[in-house]
Amino acid sequence: KQKSGIEKNNMDLSIITVSWNVVDKLKNSIKAIKENSAGVKYEIIIIDNDSKDGTPEIIAKEFPEIRLISNKLNRGFAAANNQGLAISSGGYVLFLNPDMRVMPGTLKIMLDFMHVNQDVGISSCKLVNERGDVLNEVRPLPTVWSQLAVVLKLTHIFPFLLKNFEIKNIDLNLEQDVPQVRGSFFMVNRKMIEEIGSWDESFFIWFEDVDWCKRARDAGWRVVYTPKTACIDYVG
Repeated sequence: KQKSGIEKNNMDLSIITVSWNVVDKLKNSIKAIKENSAGVKYEIIIIDNDSKDGTPEIIAKEFPEIRLISNKLNRGFAAANNQGLAISSGGYVLFLNPDMRVMPGTLKIMLDFMHVNQDVGISSCKLVNERGDVLNEVRPLPTVWSQLAVVLKLTHIFPFLLKNFEIKNIDLNLEQDVPQVRGSFFMVNRKMIEEIGSWDESFFIWFEDVDWCKRARDAGWRVVYTPKTACIDYVG
């Protein structure tokens, strides 16, 4: 495919974050974006899902340039992301969890990667914890049996079942096409969204990223993990 995600848009990148009672982590995430966005024309859109910690008021006061949607109820992850998507203008969209902190070069390197690889619908970079340990964000698509183990909480009794949620022997130092990447750092080509649709709001929380990755691959778009750059995941 030769599909450009910037044909109709002047903004390089729309960064969309859904928040719920995480104002301190959200502020740190915003500050990291502002400090590490050289060479990228971007906008930040925050959708707050009825936080009780003063998030809307604090963000509006400290970051008046940010586009803020303040929901009066918790609409869930997928619906809130779609709210942000509806007012976004970037040729590419980064769905970024509030407990993530971009590093120098993260945004520019990932944006350049998407520009060069026009057949990539969804991508993610290397995720590391605050100690610098690499986190395995690449997962196989779930099966009926793996999800039954979760529902029945069998993984609490038999921890070895967690191995079913990992791709064995994956080398996270290699760029590769993958079944899915976690929605915590989820960069998307807008042309893919126009083709296959946005987040499925029948998912309130969890698995909406899995669904989107599967729909993307089914439509012929690539889902790619690249270690070209990294983002800190505070896992919370």
